[in-house]
Amino acid sequence: MRRLAQAATLLAAALTMAALLLGAAHAALAVGAKAPAFDTQASIAGKDFDFNLQKALKKGPMVLYFFPKVFTQGCTIEANQFSEAADEFNKLGATVVGVSADPIDQVREFSVRECRNKFAVGVATPAMIKDYDVALIMQGLTGKNMFYVAKAALPFFVLMVVAVALIWVFPEIVHYLPGKMFKPA
Repeated sequence: MRRLAQAATLLAAALTMAALLLGAAHAALAVGAKAPAFDTQASIAGKDFDFNLQKALKKGPMVLYFFPKVFTQGCTIEANQFSEAADEFNKLGATVVGVSADPIDQVREFSVRECRNKFAVGVATPAMIKDYDVALIMQGLTGKNMFYVAKAALPFFVLMVVAVALIWVFPEIVHYLPGKMFKPA
């Protein structure tokens, strides 16, 4: 029983370490920080244009979101949801702009098919990705730096290895931990 408790403690420590590492891997701008300036290519309703953040902000507030890859399941759902909410954002005076590291020809098609001509989609340049401190997790699919993928995936990998090893050595941990966490009332 003592070894089982030690294994549970080790698993909890691994979870804590993974959470700390994951937090470091997904840094972002601080709340209230000034948005870094950028110029990029963008498209709305299939029409390309030059996008300048400063000019856009003079028209009002902006919802700027980064996404990893056009036409992937999660990013498509996100774009569809933004397009459905675009009118509400517009009523509040806010403009929605999505950015991805994909080439402009793919972004253009995405702006029509998945953003439903409701908001602009731009090309996230390497400088923008660095300035905004975003890790576009699927950058490997766009031929960009794979360091971001490895940095984000490492805590999950370490956690999985530790969890599998603990379950292999102490199979009873599968029932021990839930019993300790959720005692019947």
